[in-house]
Amino acid sequence: MIKANNIQYAYGNLDVLKGVDLHIKKGEFVSIVGASGAGKTTLLQLLGTLDKVQTGTLIINSKEVNTLNQEELANFRNKEIGFVFQFHNLLVEFTALENVCLPAFIAGTNRKTAEEKGIALLELLGLSNRANHKPDELSGGEQQRVAVARALINSPSIVLADEPSGNLDSKNADELHNLFLKLNKELGQTFVIITHNKELANLGSKKLEMKDGKII
Repeated sequence: MIKANNIQYAYGNLDVLKGVDLHIKKGEFVSIVGASGAGKTTLLQLLGTLDKVQTGTLIINSKEVNTLNQEELANFRNKEIGFVFQFHNLLVEFTALENVCLPAFIAGTNRKTAEEKGIALLELLGLSNRANHKPDELSGGEQQRVAVARALINSPSIVLADEPSGNLDSKNADELHNLFLKLNKELGQTFVIITHNKELANLGSKKLEMKDGKII
């Protein structure tokens, strides 16, 4: 699903990634751990095609992403990759269902189909009764579950998460971790998660540690 060879990345004179090799199979649940500044978030941004690889090759779902132009890359990202961030980034003026459906609307899915799938995802995540509530009417845990539903709306091949439970209390964090495992098993999607949470890091099928811009 993901094959990265000799990935190097620098911000000006600062070398952040110093030759990362990474092979992740379809359906794996992979956690990436390491101290702040190790290069984890930069790597995740490259895997999510939010930044372009400067040196090395990156193949995602059989597609060499560096060969894609901006429009092709945007379409690829929208279809293949779901994102869950530490801060849910929900749009406050929209309901939970509208937030969930936004990536589907961007992909050109008609409203009826998108909303049917959005409602099904909210139901799967235990939020069917909150579909018409706006973010400020939801708890932190509920907001993050809405963000997870949004990440899943286009049935992406890969779900990338950056400290997804970092802003949650322990109860909501545990619920989110169990939800990720359930989705991984039931939907077969590949999960790559950056976390400082030891419990979440140990749940996956593979745990990788980064140090000084490399996977050690």
